[in-house]
Amino acid sequence: MSALHPGPQPMRLMLLVAGGAAVVGVAALLATPPAGIPALPAMPAHVHAQAEAEAGAAPTGRPATVVKPLSCEALPNVPNKSITTVTVDFPPGAYTPAHRHPGSVTAFVIKGAVRSQLAGGPPQTFGPGTTWFEPPGALHLFAENASATEPAQILAVFVADDDCGPLVIPEQ
Repeated sequence: MSALHPGPQPMRLMLLVAGGAAVVGVAALLATPPAGIPALPAMPAHVHAQAEAEAGAAPTGRPATVVKPLSCEALPNVPNKSITTVTVDFPPGAYTPAHRHPGSVTAFVIKGAVRSQLAGGPPQTFGPGTTWFEPPGALHLFAENASATEPAQILAVFVADDDCGPLVIPEQ
């Protein structure tokens, strides 16, 4: 699968998301800035609160994922939209239950293997360098680390409303 697969989303937006994912992917891999370079500015408090809430969402007995917001920027050429990037760390055996996103999401596997399933599709396992796409409001049935012994990590790029608000809507 590719972030540029044909689909109902406008190609311009898909190219923007793919380009953002590539740039942020490199930045995520080089997350420790060299001496003398300031750290990224703090994210809005509600983004941190969301990440903390997501970290506690795993079912009993399984580790939770850890979401680390990296950036959120308004898109000047796409009115009322922003692009937000996060890393999601999956400790061995980690699990994320059913949820939705208010905007479009592209996920890129940095390391390890992640099993994921969207409603209407089969479960799939994604390894390093592979991607998947989630349309706005799609039901993401689960995401989990495919390994009980090795960690996994993804970079997720969201295009949503430009208030940098909540990115995950838990499914009841």
